[in-house]
This record gives sequence, C-alpha cells and structure tokens, in this order.
Amino acid sequence: MLTLNAITVRLGGRAILDGASASLPPGSRVGLIGRNGAGKSTLVKAIAGMIEPDAGAIEMPRGARIGYIAQEAPAGETTPFEAVLAADVERARLTAEAETATDPHRISDIHERLIAIDAHAAPARAARILVGLGFDEEAQQRPLDSFSGGWRMRVALAALLFSQPDLLLLDEPSNHLDLEAVMWLEDFLKSYRATIVVVSHERDFLNNVVDHILHLQGGKTTLYAGGYDSFERQRAERMAQLAAARASQDAQRAKLQDYIARNSARASTAKQAQSRAKMLAKLQPIAELADDPSLSFDFPDPDPLRPPLITLDHAAVGYGETPVLKRLNLRLDPDDRIALLGRNGNGKTTLARLIAAQLAPMEGEMAASNRMKVGYFTQYQVEELDADDTPLAHMTRVMPGATPAAVRAQLGRFGFSGDRATGQVGKMSGGEKARLALALITRDAPHLLILDEPTNHLDVDAREALVQALAGYKGAVLIVSHDRHMVELTADRLVLVDGGTAHEFDGSLDDYVALVLAKEPKAEGAKANRKDERRAAAERREAAKEWRKTAREAETELAKLTAQRSAIDHAMFDPAGADQALAKLTMTELMKRRADLTDRIEAAEARWLEASEALEEA
Repeated sequence: MLTLNAITVRLGGRAILDGASASLPPGSRVGLIGRNGAGKSTLVKAIAGMIEPDAGAIEMPRGARIGYIAQEAPAGETTPFEAVLAADVERARLTAEAETATDPHRISDIHERLIAIDAHAAPARAARILVGLGFDEEAQQRPLDSFSGGWRMRVALAALLFSQPDLLLLDEPSNHLDLEAVMWLEDFLKSYRATIVVVSHERDFLNNVVDHILHLQGGKTTLYAGGYDSFERQRAERMAQLAAARASQDAQRAKLQDYIARNSARASTAKQAQSRAKMLAKLQPIAELADDPSLSFDFPDPDPLRPPLITLDHAAVGYGETPVLKRLNLRLDPDDRIALLGRNGNGKTTLARLIAAQLAPMEGEMAASNRMKVGYFTQYQVEELDADDTPLAHMTRVMPGATPAAVRAQLGRFGFSGDRATGQVGKMSGGEKARLALALITRDAPHLLILDEPTNHLDVDAREALVQALAGYKGAVLIVSHDRHMVELTADRLVLVDGGTAHEFDGSLDDYVALVLAKEPKAEGAKANRKDERRAAAERREAAKEWRKTAREAETELAKLTAQRSAIDHAMFDPAGADQALAKLTMTELMKRRADLTDRIEAAEARWLEASEALEEA
C-alpha cells in the first residue's frame, strides 16, 4: 500500500501541497487529477523521491521499485530496441556477467536467475511494446538521435513499461502519443499487475484505465472509487451538499446579524447580542466554487458561406518534390465536423496544412471559397508566444485598426478580461497560453477551425468547456487529437489518413478503436491471428453500415415529425400566432393531423431503437 501522511511541499514560499493524505490500495490504478497548477506533478515527484516534503511522510513497502520518466528524452547512437532492453537493469547486468563468468557455480546461478525473470522472452516483449507505441521494425533499429524529441519520449515510456516497476508513475503519458498509441497504452495498463499512479486530463483514458481517482485541490487530496465519470457524479453530489450547507449557513448568519443589530444597544439584551456576535465570528465560511476564467472559450460565429468551403479532386501534397499524400478526394461544407485519424507520421498535419492553404497541391485540383477565412491552431503557436508581452499586446498586433474595445472583447471571449489581459505571458500556465493562441487565431471569425492537438495543455474541465464551445460554434471544424472524448463529441465525420492517402472511415470511433486494437500485438503468435481479426472487424463494420444508415434516417425523420407536431400544438393553443396554413384548419382537423404525426413519430422511434440495438450487437 502507498500511503501519503499529511504531505506538505512549499515552493517559492507557497504551499503547493498542504497536508495531503491518502491511502492507495495495493495493485490499484489511480488517476491523479486536478486543475492546472494544483500540484499534480509536484506530488508525483515527491512520491518518486525527487522532492523531499517539508512535512509529512510517504510510506510504501520496503524494497518497492518505483518507475518514473525523467524530463530529458534519451539520445545518442543507441537504438530504441537497445534502450528498452537496457531498462531491465538486472537482466542487462546478468547477461553481461554471463559472458565473462568462469566459476561454474556462479554461471549456474546466473542462468537460473535469468530463467526466473523470463529473460529469454525480453527481446520479444520489448519489440511488442515499441510496436504498440508506433515503432515499426525498421524504426526500432535507428539511432535515437534520428528521432524528434516527442518520439524519443516514447522510447522513454517504452523503457519504463518494459522495466515493470512495483509502482508505476506516469505524468501525462499521452502528451507525445497519437490516438492509436493511446489506445494501445490503455490496453497495456489495464492488464498491468502492479500499482499505477497516472496524471491525465483525458476523460476516456481515465474511465478505461483507472479504478480510483485521487483529486488534488487546494493542496489536499480526496480519494474516490471508480473512474472519472464516477468521480464526477460523486463530486456533483458533494457540491450539491456544499451548496445546501452554504445556503443554510447564509440564512443563519443573516439571522444572527439581524439579532445583533436590533439588540446590541439595549442593556437587557446586550449579553445575548454579544454571545451571538461570538457565534457569528466562529462561523467558518464553506468553500465556494469560484468563477473560473480558465474555462472560458467563446468562438465568434462567421458570416454564412455557401457550400462547399473546400473540395479536393485527385490532389497530391508533400514537401519539395516528394508527395506525402496522393489521390485526395475530399469535400468540406460550412457545417462539417471532421476528425483526422491515423498514426503520427502518416500525414495528418500535411493534409491540415493543405486545407489551410499553407501548402499548395502538387497534383490535381483544390478549390476553396475566396471569402473563406481559416483559423489554424498548432502547438507551435503556443510555444512562439512572446513571453515578455501581454495578451493585450499580442491581440492588438494581430488586430490592426481595431478599437481597444474590440480587442478587449475578443480577449474577454477567452477569459482574458481586466487585469488578466495585461499579465505577462511568460507567467501564464500552458492552458492559459493555449487559450490565448485560440483567441488570436479566431479574431476574424473564421469559417473553418483547424485544431491540431488543441488539448495538450488543458485540464479535464477546460477540455469539457472547449467541447461545449465547439458545439456552439457555427463554422466548420477539422480536428486532430489523441483525446478520444474530444473526437467523439466534436466530430461527426472521420477521415483516415493512412497508406499515402486519406479517405472517409466508414464507421464510428468505436469501430476504429476495435480495428486498431485488432492490429496490435497482444502476445506471441499474435501475427498469425491479425488477418482474421482484421477480416472480422471489416465484417462487423459492414454489418453495422446499414443499421447506422437506418438510425440516421430515423433520427432525421423524428426531428422533422416532432417539429411538425410542435407547430400543430402551437396552432391549437395560439391560432393567431400560428403558421398561416395551419391557422385555417379546424380544431378537429388539427387533432386528426396530430394523431397521425404521433403514430409516425412512434414508428420512427421504433426503427431508431431497433437500429441502435442492432448496432450495439454488431
């Protein structure tokens, strides 16, 4: 069991952790969550022994091996495969000793221990982990220095998973992963047999992996059983209880204040008034949820444009003379919500840059509305913000000629009002910088938002606020994200970028998850089954295709029929304000039409329900 006993950590004179306590069950998978800046990484470092608490103690079983990724990515001429194998220090040491040992007894002991730790299976296990995180056989043998920092951090994660520590500490492990690698990691962690503490802001990841949530707020921790959805329900209940207690306390305070005001001056009641004044002074205020500007996202709506916004006809795009993607046929309309799927390196960003007109087509045709404005968000924009400047200065530069009121209004849409607009960017959190970048790219109300990993610096609540803001945005959205929850709630079209082209993925995100996991190596001999698994996944998608079409048609018909019935209801109760055609009908005719519509609505509901149940089975 891992136990935190009143842990206090002060940084720069401020208490980041203030008496944090919790007991984590052995073998539990714990999601450590909290707002940006709450101290999650500080707590993880304290558990890892990298920070000495100012007060309190951390207790765990004697000799427990702790695994934690350092901030520096591995580098050098070593290959990913060699780096991962070297992470099992005991195996590496015994293997090296076996080559030089001369004492027969020692040689026997070495080989017995190598058998005990299953050393002969280590190369296959290392390769499986690397494949799961996106390294094919060729990439596993390249030097680390040939990879970007993000890919080298994947190697560090692979090495950590391979070393199988007794306590696995993961601080936002999905930040350097694509959606496919995140799904593999979820699957891996669900079967991990030791204790896990993982910092994550991804709702689906937490729901699929953890069995406890450790919530860090105000320097203190509260442990909840279950995944993130369960935590949210429990927290909502707790907030409701706090709100009721706060209302009761406010009423009690008002009553005491009224008594004191009326009775302090009278000699006969002065003592009672004095007693109530002491009682009032002892009333401790109940915590209240403050209005949080970090949850502020409000995208300005664009002027309407006729469809299509963009069409690609047999287009190719790439860099220099080398095309990355070919045979691109795609259409974007003003109300489209599209997610690009596919592993990192397959060309998702290249396709996004083509659509944003940052790259020109090398072949074929690309037609775009000449009035269309595009807002393109990337992580580079966050990193390129001037640390010495303010949000107000940044926005003023990109809105030349705009009035100060208009500049501040755009900043206010994203939570930068008042003094927050004049704070130094260098002192802002990653989430605040991401919000500022989004405010900058949407200043002229773009018709198309292209968002490339917009959630990397956002906590769970901020991600939810972003999802809601996108739901209310009246332009088109093209999103690349490893956050499954974000993709699921934002996109209604999926485009798979794979094999040097891009095409519509005919299925849901769940279908895609099943397809990806069917491809991943689970154990020795998995290769032999992959073809059958792919075929089965394809058959499931084909079986679901017609039912999905039926469900969509039923939903459309339901919406239409329900609107017609609402119009009749309006005509029955307010003939003067009703549709002109309906206003001419008698009450009997209206009731007859309503009954007919109700029958058709029930039939459409039955078709939708049948299709939905069939989809679940498929």
